[in-house]
Amino acid sequence: MIALLAFWSHALAALLFAALLVWQLRHGARSVEQRLLLAGLLLTAIWTWLLAIVPGSMLIDHAETARNLLWIALLYALSGAGREASERLRGVGLVYAAVAAVLGLQLVADTLAVVVAPGRGTETLHLTAALLRVTAAAGALVLVHNLYGQAAPASRSSIRLVTLALALTWFYDLNLYTLAHLHVADQALAAARGGAIALTVPLFALGGQWREGWQLRLSRAATFQSLSLLAICSYFALMAILATALGGSGEWWTRALAVALLAAMTMAALVLLPSPRARGWLRVKVAKHLFEHRYDYRTEWLRFAGTLGRSGAEAPPLSERIVKAFAEILEAPAGLLLTADEAGQVEVAARWNWAGRLPALGAPAPLRALWSALAGEGRVLEFDAHRHGWGHPSDLALPVPPALLEDQALWTGIPLVHGERLVGLVLLAAPDSRRPLDWEDFDLLRTAGRQAASSLAEAHGQQALMNAQRFEEFNRRFAFILHDIKNLVSQLSLLTRNAERHADNPEFRADMIATLQGSVGKMNELLARLSPQARAADSRPMANFSLLPLLTSAIAAKRRAHEIRLLGQATAEVVGDPAALEQALAHLLQNAVDASPADHPVTVRVLAGPGGVSIEIADRGCGMDGEFIRSRLFQPFASTKLGGFGIGAFEARALVRGMGGELGVDSQPGGGTRFTIHLPAAQAAEHRKSA
Repeated sequence: MIALLAFWSHALAALLFAALLVWQLRHGARSVEQRLLLAGLLLTAIWTWLLAIVPGSMLIDHAETARNLLWIALLYALSGAGREASERLRGVGLVYAAVAAVLGLQLVADTLAVVVAPGRGTETLHLTAALLRVTAAAGALVLVHNLYGQAAPASRSSIRLVTLALALTWFYDLNLYTLAHLHVADQALAAARGGAIALTVPLFALGGQWREGWQLRLSRAATFQSLSLLAICSYFALMAILATALGGSGEWWTRALAVALLAAMTMAALVLLPSPRARGWLRVKVAKHLFEHRYDYRTEWLRFAGTLGRSGAEAPPLSERIVKAFAEILEAPAGLLLTADEAGQVEVAARWNWAGRLPALGAPAPLRALWSALAGEGRVLEFDAHRHGWGHPSDLALPVPPALLEDQALWTGIPLVHGERLVGLVLLAAPDSRRPLDWEDFDLLRTAGRQAASSLAEAHGQQALMNAQRFEEFNRRFAFILHDIKNLVSQLSLLTRNAERHADNPEFRADMIATLQGSVGKMNELLARLSPQARAADSRPMANFSLLPLLTSAIAAKRRAHEIRLLGQATAEVVGDPAALEQALAHLLQNAVDASPADHPVTVRVLAGPGGVSIEIADRGCGMDGEFIRSRLFQPFASTKLGGFGIGAFEARALVRGMGGELGVDSQPGGGTRFTIHLPAAQAAEHRKSA
């Protein structure tokens, strides 16, 4: 029964592959990929036919090896590693060569198993051949996975079915030969192999229709993954082969050689894998000899931008992220960032993983000379070249201070040039595997330095803007306070003049003491407004209060210089900040008193309505035209009064708006001026709060 299943399953597969080959021949074979596909179909048909008619023949093993070599060649051609070598990764070819070498060893082992006389050596050769088949199947699956996974998304649809057919073929082989190597013979699994192979025919038939779109590009990651996986597979395969050789009854020297190789491989694995220096050396050699370019620029740039742009509460400062970003490019263990202050003094602005003492920067003059040279040249510093005197003469001409060269830990320096200005210098420590820098390093570091310099200059600009805003806030507060001090000085001056005439009047003395106490209190309040905590105090909560006491106090302070009349509904209640409203009223009343003729009183009228409360301050002065109101009235430092600061109206509007109110003005030349403060009424505010 097993024999019949083996015959018919393999015969069916042979017929199907032969029919598919004839059908594909109608389209011709114009490209290398098409010819390899046709050759693979032909050898698969021959191999399955041999399995059906002459099972156990040496020709079957050789035909299977040739079939696998052709499918590997097809994958190699699809990867594009053989075309346009200047734009492809040279390491891809080595990966395919390693799998092909395993298949070649398998061919040698199969041949020796037939040629060598029967005995224990023949059994060892059969076990070795089975192990090589397991390794070849695993390596081929790795190649299929990386070819499909690293292909461009637009190319995957064209190779999906063909790669799936090859994956199914080698997956079945992997399980079959693994069981054979473990001496778990399954005749049914071997007999049904032809049926499994026959199931791949529709996949090859449908996938072959996309041959014109078989254009792929592999990334550097695909090569590294393939090399890593194949190295692991090869290591375990060699370990298994040596273990098999040790179990045989060969000559003593064969066993001794196997033991020595096994020990050497084990020691190499124990030494190389944990060693950062060994891994770094290996990475450098692989990048130098297997790839046309040292760096995967897309990956490096994305990582560099991601490190610079990292945000969040746990993100380190930008200066430290800049050092880390450059250290990741060159795999440096630590680094520093140097910056210069406004006086030109160079200092360490940030450090990343730097342990121990900082490098001596030396005298200021040589550092300034180096700073100026780097700003003009923008060259990357290679300290080893300056220490040993090798490198381009223009690079060696840079005035590097001896203090920096004395520190052997320093490896390279990257200038951060923004425009024509050097905003920083990144110093990196040497990695375990120290190497000279080449043109790729210089180009990438210079380009990345420009990007980092832009980020650092932007951060410095934002910090300068924040500092300027703080000074602007302080200056604004000081201007307001200076205006209030001027009003207090005017009030005290008036009090001094009146004291000369009324000093003997007890009522005047009592009023003078109260005025002085009020002025001292206001001065202390003005000083408090200059403190850093003044901004928090500005956001005091609003309260309900009556206007009558506040208006009475504000009018009493100005009535000594000019008559002021209070009219309307002065007992109305509003919501706001009493101190801010009193200060705004003081500014507006002072402006009205200054503008009014001596025989015309200033009027303060309170109007309460459904929409809120209005406070009107009117005078009979010269008035203002529309252009002055629009362009100058509420602008700071614009005043028509001799010795005025032009702050009163500007601050009054700011104070009223801070309470949720509004300040309006109505004026005509020769017709006087009326300022109107609109505030929400207390009842309306309570109604809105409850709603």
